[in-house]
Amino acid sequence: MCGRYTLSDGQGVPEIDAIVRNLRRGAPDAAVTYGDIYPTSTAPAVAGGKGGLAAILPRWGFPVSGKSGVLINARAETAARRAAFADSFLHRRCVLPSTGFYEWDSEKRRYLFRLPDADALYLAGCCREFDGVLRFVILTTAANESMRCVHDRMPVIVPRGVVREWIADTGFALDYLASPMPQLTCALV
Repeated sequence: MCGRYTLSDGQGVPEIDAIVRNLRRGAPDAAVTYGDIYPTSTAPAVAGGKGGLAAILPRWGFPVSGKSGVLINARAETAARRAAFADSFLHRRCVLPSTGFYEWDSEKRRYLFRLPDADALYLAGCCREFDGVLRFVILTTAANESMRCVHDRMPVIVPRGVVREWIADTGFALDYLASPMPQLTCALV
């Protein structure tokens, strides 16, 4: 499960700064949240757009019909088949730029996970509009060795070099979900 991630203000993370600049070109008054990103927060994302990729500002969580909560994650193993996510996964994939994500162990200690060799980490997601509001969920998969001691699930991480393929090519995205996730570093925070 992924229930919180972090987004720096772009200082020293040129990739994230460029995404926010692109977002503000299309929406100069866009209120970009930095720091910890929680469910129901709006956060920068990259999705398919006219002629390529586009920066968007969706809200985290798909509403649950008849309930007050939101679905914040979709299991990678079933996202392409489950009614709540299938259309979004097959047609509106996105990535959420971050500088890391948090997970809590069974003793409620919080850990920050990051890529060891990059400042930006892209979380795989899919998005959809509900009542005029664009929303996203984060895809999760079985934890790899670097996460397993803290939690049994982890976000699907999309390497920077394949963001375009993840967003634009459904066949690639389906195959990628079976790929091993990169090893991460973690720190108790």
